[in-house]
Amino acid sequence: MDFTATLLFFALFISSIQAVDPCGSRPQNKDLSVIPIYGKCSPFKPPKPESWVDTVINMASKDPARLKYLSSLVAQKTTAVPIASGQQVLSIGNYVVKVKLKLGTPGQVIFMVLDTSNNVAWVPCSGCTGCSATTFLPSASSSYGSLDCSLPQCNQVHGLSCPATGAAACFFNQSYGGDSSFSANLAQDSLTLTNDVIPNFAFGCINSISGNSIPPQGLLGMGRGPMSLLSQSGSLYKSVFSYCLPSFKSNYFSGSLILGPAGQPKNIRTTPLLKSPHRPSLYYVNLTGVSVGRVRVPIPPECLAFNPNTGAGTIIDSGTVVTRFVQPLYEAIRNELVKHVKGPFSTIGLFDTCFEAKAEVELPSLTLHFEGLSMKLPMENTFLHTSAGSHACLAIAPAPNNVNAAMNVIANLQQQNHRILFDVANSRLGIAREACN
Repeated sequence: MDFTATLLFFALFISSIQAVDPCGSRPQNKDLSVIPIYGKCSPFKPPKPESWVDTVINMASKDPARLKYLSSLVAQKTTAVPIASGQQVLSIGNYVVKVKLKLGTPGQVIFMVLDTSNNVAWVPCSGCTGCSATTFLPSASSSYGSLDCSLPQCNQVHGLSCPATGAAACFFNQSYGGDSSFSANLAQDSLTLTNDVIPNFAFGCINSISGNSIPPQGLLGMGRGPMSLLSQSGSLYKSVFSYCLPSFKSNYFSGSLILGPAGQPKNIRTTPLLKSPHRPSLYYVNLTGVSVGRVRVPIPPECLAFNPNTGAGTIIDSGTVVTRFVQPLYEAIRNELVKHVKGPFSTIGLFDTCFEAKAEVELPSLTLHFEGLSMKLPMENTFLHTSAGSHACLAIAPAPNNVNAAMNVIANLQQQNHRILFDVANSRLGIAREACN
């Protein structure tokens, strides 16, 4: 399966320097900082200098591959989203989160992608062929240990078979981006998030990379599978976390990631969090309708219906840049929108509803209706201006044709400056407006 890793993409980081730092984490609490991937506080730079809008358009152009990956997450016998042996393709989002995180004893600073639709963790390790200079050094950690191929965790990552006689470490291979792959051994070590320590945290220690698509940082899966952070942390976070994503334009500002019930908003409206046995790692919600201004657009029921057996429905995803709706739903929204805006309309990148920016004053708001709450999107979450400022585009798009189920995806551009609460233990998802910057 071909997949190019992109989109909403979080990097996890901790600094021991106590000096005043505009990019530093909040000293007064345990929140973890969240930053745009190409912001001034991020160590990652865009492939070439460009405006933030062009960067978003370029990132969003990879969304079809992300959605194809999400639609491929069919349940396995051993785990929901395994690190498979050479065939299953791993998806990485590409909005950035910068978080206080260390691995090993003593702790080593590492960068990891945070992904709500993945269940696994992996990091580039020292001695890795083809990896970047930012690697984890197992020999410097007194708590590091390899996991044996006979352990249940090795089955969960679809590790290579054990030898006929004797013991061996758990090795696995991972395809990535169509032209790249990596090999790793399953290991465990202490994972430190702010002041919390998770002992014996299982992750893939990458020892070889081929191709050019593997990102230099590791991955920390926040899905529902047995290898995810929520599962491996046991009762520490009680299967609760939330994040607030800052605007892509917020160069020197950060949002936050909060792990556990403490510090979560008390008066937040929630909607049931649904689970599909067909795609058990994804976070489904019940989208009941969409309004353009005061008009609730007519939508065929099958475009919204949650079907646990096929995986159809609506998910919240941190790794997709632009919200995607199945074609009939998107067309219904677009048809109502064009009634309020003077043409002509043009296409820029993946956005096919672009118009002269001066017409934006006539635009109505866009509201997503979920069971139990409504999410009225601010204009900045709904429309993108071109770098020249002459045109604006509706910042949602139709789902690509290669998605094999009717799946709508609420993406990170629309989630910006909202607190998104995942209360897995109580099967609810909360959404509240918040100035993440």
